[in-house]
Amino acid sequence: MTAKDYLEKRLRTHVLRLARDIGERNLFRPSTLEAAASYLEREWREQGYAVERLAYEVSGVRCANLEVTRRSIARKGEILLVGAHYDSVIGSPGANDNASGIAALLEISRAFTEIDPAVTVRFVAFVNEEPPFFHSREQGSVVYAVTARRRGDDIRLMASLETIGCYSDEPGSQSYPPLFGLFYPGRANFIGIVSDFRSRTAMRQLAAAFRAHSDFPLETAATFRFIPGVSWSDHRSFWRQGYHAVMITDTAFYRYRHYHAATDTHDKLNYPALAEVTLGLAAGFIALARDGI
Repeated sequence: MTAKDYLEKRLRTHVLRLARDIGERNLFRPSTLEAAASYLEREWREQGYAVERLAYEVSGVRCANLEVTRRSIARKGEILLVGAHYDSVIGSPGANDNASGIAALLEISRAFTEIDPAVTVRFVAFVNEEPPFFHSREQGSVVYAVTARRRGDDIRLMASLETIGCYSDEPGSQSYPPLFGLFYPGRANFIGIVSDFRSRTAMRQLAAAFRAHSDFPLETAATFRFIPGVSWSDHRSFWRQGYHAVMITDTAFYRYRHYHAATDTHDKLNYPALAEVTLGLAAGFIALARDGI
């Protein structure tokens, strides 16, 4: 079995555990939300990390962001943050949104156990990204980003892994907001990195690092925050606190017809492609962590 085959197997295992065995996981199903958090804690501890459970309460229910850190000795104050949300929307098992992102997060953190970064790297699993908490003070990444800014954390880049498991070579499988289709491909066979204008330099650094280590198709866009989908993940919380942040995505509802649906199940994902993307992202983040941002 090759390293890529082994990675694909692990990614599939994570998605199956979250989307099939645990299923819908959100604050309205606190037992499954806690089961997902416990699974992530166990996986990270097995990798050798100490897990910080950053708990807070919403409507009498205790929930938590989960954080692990690969600390730097050289430039420990500079932070690269890679995150993904582990809750799913009401009524959905959330295989692509966002077990795919969490699966990649777990495997990228595993890759970092073997390197000594020049900057501190944090991996964060966010709670309460989905409605009705998105854009609210109870959203996990909002709680985290506000606290980080209050502490004065020097987060050089936050990268949100959001819905990254759907790929197709079929013509016409990719759609876009108005006019974007004039400049981007019609096949849904690429991973995207999206930023606002302020974060485009960091976006280009990450894109260059990814391309240096992977030939998987990659498209980038630095654009307006108000375009539908551009700010629809945890990176928005960091933009609002003045940090540079990007979203890494398969473009979600612009290609994935099971978005926010009961049919967002584990069998819909393209695991070989997800493995290639994860390998490229891990190598790209490692390059940024070694060279600085």
